[in-house]
Amino acid sequence: MEHACVSTSWWPMSSKFAQWINERGIGEVECLVPDLNGVIRGKLFPAQKFIQSERDGSLRIPSSVYTLTVTGEYADDEEDAEAISDPDVVLRPEFETLCVAPGYKTPTAFVFADAFHTDGRPFDVAPRYVLKRVLDLYRKEGLRPVVAPELEFYLTQVNTDPDLPLVPPPGRSGRSETSPQPYGLEAITEYEDLIETIYEHAEEASLHLDTMIHESGTAQLEINFNHGDSIHVSDQVLVFKRIVRQVALKHKVYATFMAKPMENQPGSAMHLHISMVDSKSGDNLFGGPLDHMGGNTQLFRHFIGGLQRYLGLVTPLFAPNVNSFRRMRPGFSAPINLHWSYDNRSCGLRVPISQPENRRIENRLPGADANPYLALAACLVCGFIGIRDEIEPSAMIEGSAYEKARTLPRNLYEALDRFRDCAPVRELLGEHFCDVFLRIKAHELAAYEGVISSWERDHLLLKV
Repeated sequence: MEHACVSTSWWPMSSKFAQWINERGIGEVECLVPDLNGVIRGKLFPAQKFIQSERDGSLRIPSSVYTLTVTGEYADDEEDAEAISDPDVVLRPEFETLCVAPGYKTPTAFVFADAFHTDGRPFDVAPRYVLKRVLDLYRKEGLRPVVAPELEFYLTQVNTDPDLPLVPPPGRSGRSETSPQPYGLEAITEYEDLIETIYEHAEEASLHLDTMIHESGTAQLEINFNHGDSIHVSDQVLVFKRIVRQVALKHKVYATFMAKPMENQPGSAMHLHISMVDSKSGDNLFGGPLDHMGGNTQLFRHFIGGLQRYLGLVTPLFAPNVNSFRRMRPGFSAPINLHWSYDNRSCGLRVPISQPENRRIENRLPGADANPYLALAACLVCGFIGIRDEIEPSAMIEGSAYEKARTLPRNLYEALDRFRDCAPVRELLGEHFCDVFLRIKAHELAAYEGVISSWERDHLLLKV
């Protein structure tokens, strides 16, 4: 298939990079390369070295960075000759992503880079490319998705022993939270200094943030991003995570985006609000007149139909870790199935109250630990199949979706089996990418299976 969204020709950006960097007195440039787990890899260059390397096309990195597991090991395929030889990929920085990196003594900038083979072909395993490939499907139909994530995270006390449970940090009062404080204004001001620093750094890094609230968990916060282009928003999510972790450390606490960091607290999600607009007019194509379809267009219904049929088969793309599935439990504000309804937060797919011109679907399934590029790619590819195949959704439900049968996988083992067999999605995402992703997750599962937990030592050591 063609991928017109990515040019395979070299473009002369060096003068733009040089002007931007020199005007701001930038001394160093971070070249950011997101891996399949959403971990930022890359290289740090002296500014002039970066300009020269970008100019002569010598920005490179080993292709094996895209086969790294979350434990930092390589999930190599011994039968893949290219994987064994580990050739370099060429990095092409995207000028539009060039921003000031906050918090450094030396004036520093960061830029996201796409990976290409030396012959100019896009490196099809790279998460940014996977999402661009899906967006190209919509572009060819004259459609453009618009997205807005809501990202939750916890603040915790510094914890250097992984066998010990996490606990909330003390706030300005010197006390730690011991009970839920959803939307608590006094609760959120306990961390006022840290939050102000996050906003300052986010503004310096040109992030488009909206509202921050205190969520249901102890020292759990949520940030809303302004709606925008899928790639741009995904870039912003990764930068925001990095900023929050760095600011937290400076304030002598941890910030974590684990899906379920504390056993008796709600998990952390990355809810995705998605609307669809006409590429030329910019009109929202999800909202229609208040007729027998309730103000929703057929396009909207088919999009939801695709989500319902396929999201349960691609769960590892938005719940990628063993810990991810600990979040998906009734009673902890996380969905267990794919029912949909208006303004119903027990559903995996929620239609927020809105006028037709602002109609959107909120996908409540992804965890905060998900790679944003892959979580969005999964959601959008399922919706695209629904539109293409005119899949009708089930009837909207009333009442609690937690009382309905669980249809989502209960663990990563089951989720990977479903994804492995989901041919319609694999075809559109790319078989090579899917194979590499599955290999990485299988490697991580094998590592997890080798760990003896504190629960086992506590309950089995002297009893069985």
